[in-house]
Amino acid sequence: MSERTLFDKVWELHTVGTLPSGQTQLFIGLHLIHEVTSPQAFAMLRDRNLSVLYPQRTVATVDHIVPTDNQARPFTDVLAEEMIQSLEKSCKEHNIRFYNIGSGNQGIVHVIAPEQGLTQPGMTIACGDSHTSTHGAFGAIAFGIGTSQVRDVLASQTLALGKLKVRRIEVNGELPPGVYAKDVVLHIIRTLGVKGGVGYAYEFAGSTLEGMSMEERMTICNMAIEGGARCGYVNPDQVTYEYLQGREFAPKGEDWEKAVAWWNSIRSDTDAVYDDVVKFDAADIAPTLTWGITPGQGMAVNELIPNLEQIPESDRDVAQEAYQYMEFAPGTPIKGTKVDVCFIGSCTNGRLSDLREAAKFAQGRKVANGVKAFVVPGSERVKQQAEAEGLDKIFEAAGFEWREAGCSMCLAMNPDKLQGNQVSASSSNRNFKGRQGSANGRTLLMSPAMVVAAAVNGVVTDVRELL
Repeated sequence: MSERTLFDKVWELHTVGTLPSGQTQLFIGLHLIHEVTSPQAFAMLRDRNLSVLYPQRTVATVDHIVPTDNQARPFTDVLAEEMIQSLEKSCKEHNIRFYNIGSGNQGIVHVIAPEQGLTQPGMTIACGDSHTSTHGAFGAIAFGIGTSQVRDVLASQTLALGKLKVRRIEVNGELPPGVYAKDVVLHIIRTLGVKGGVGYAYEFAGSTLEGMSMEERMTICNMAIEGGARCGYVNPDQVTYEYLQGREFAPKGEDWEKAVAWWNSIRSDTDAVYDDVVKFDAADIAPTLTWGITPGQGMAVNELIPNLEQIPESDRDVAQEAYQYMEFAPGTPIKGTKVDVCFIGSCTNGRLSDLREAAKFAQGRKVANGVKAFVVPGSERVKQQAEAEGLDKIFEAAGFEWREAGCSMCLAMNPDKLQGNQVSASSSNRNFKGRQGSANGRTLLMSPAMVVAAAVNGVVTDVRELL
């Protein structure tokens, strides 16, 4: 039976049964856990006297609450210390693989699983974190889940889910200089809206995606959730296989050949039927950043902040709220906006290639007076590799702080927070009100290269001026 998408094939292969609700009971191949959404789930297991069904399919790390400046234990934040202790205890009790601080493998959950080859094509993956869609870059179907669902996966290795429709999003052509994967995904979300993907899985395709590295594809899939999609994926190809080959958990020897043959078979059929197809031209995409309070409120760096009449009627209330909160006037340029804090990191842009690209722009330049700028590697491994290449020295010479691995100022569940109504140039994924730790802090999402451009000029800058 042809005409099937990768999503259809993976869904069918993992279907255990159909529940009375009409939902599918889906087997989960890999369950990733961290310290924030798991303590309550483990407590629910204890209350019901249940154990973890397949501990070998669960992998844990600590990322959200870890300080990135000083990781000495016990943490000064008592709640953070309690959370990490709770995870340590649960992993020991249930015999779960745990990558703790100092293991050499700790880091943001969506960075460590791919770099170790845990994430593979054709898998179903779940994690109590909304940006689990990142793993779709490998041709996996990956879902962010809530705490009660974390409990369900621990206890049964399955999830109750309604099957999604599939929208193919094609981006074709070569990206202009200064335009990155982050700009592509911000452009897509800006066009389709933050609710455009509700009820859908997004299949990202086209020559632009085919030409991207795995890390760039991860950036795109990471933010599928910000466009309302439940998951986003890219069909596996030679780029995927070259990235995975030789990693610890990747198949070896004869198993490798068999795995690649199977991975090729689950790609969407050439005549696959989609519920919707949307096409973009790479040449139309400029360096893009957000101006408002949702990831869909985006604009090219050289445009003017949209006037109310340029905004769809259904989005005007949120736009009014954004003008007020961000203290931006419609019809004015965003370029030249003063920034206070510049953050490079997160599960969107904290990988080695992100740091390399940012370092190119930081080299030989200096962070502007009055700007706090810092770089947070996505994992202990990324940090080690970056230091081996001397990237830390480039950033430090430019006036950036070089930190330990963690989520840092993406969710700010750690000491890295905005103060007052500071403006942050951030390479992370969300610009909601209060997202970066201050009730009235203001976040502008952009690529790591754009963050460096803002840091050295002290204002929002078109990165193409630095090329």
